Amino acid sequence: MKFLTTPISGLVVIEPEIFNDERGWFIESFNLQRFRIGLQALELEAPDCFVQDNLSNSKKGVVRGLHYQLAPFAQGKLVSALHGAVFDVAVDLRVDSSTYGEWFALELSDVNKKMLWVPAGFAHGFLALEDDTCVSYKVTQYYNKDSERSVLWSDTSLGIQWPALSEYFISDKDKSASAFLKLSG
Repeated sequence: MKFLTTPISGLVVIEPEIFNDERGWFIESFNLQRFRIGLQALELEAPDCFVQDNLSNSKKGVVRGLHYQLAPFAQGKLVSALHGAVFDVAVDLRVDSSTYGEWFALELSDVNKKMLWVPAGFAHGFLALEDDTCVSYKVTQYYNKDSERSVLWSDTSLGIQWPALSEYFISDKDKSASAFLKLSG
């Protein structure tokens, strides 16, 4: 596995080794020891464990996010696309970070098999780029409804450059998410 830094400290793109032959392909999608060693090599803290695995299925144009949970239920997420493709986005909500309010995005797909490690302290969301897109999230904290929050995915102050599609499908909850208000630090 390759662990690649991003312009935002803490966010890591993970590229698994893909073994191809005439039968198809094989990857090791998760190995706790390699995950910890990979993050530690980048001088990043590795989570103690993942406590929950989530799957979502979306049609093309579905936007999910930008979601996060408040401490002590803040979640780190290891995100991958098992089928289809997403434009995956993380926004730095860590007030003490030099990249507070900045975003990073990349395409995760069943073709490139990349993963994104999103540590606690980030809002996360994605846009499904294909029909029948299945996304996997390993998370470090259990879901807690009372600590759940969202940032408006289309907030112009963030300047996220979402891919242009003819139609977007957004839940009522995500449509009514809060605007991002940058706190002075």
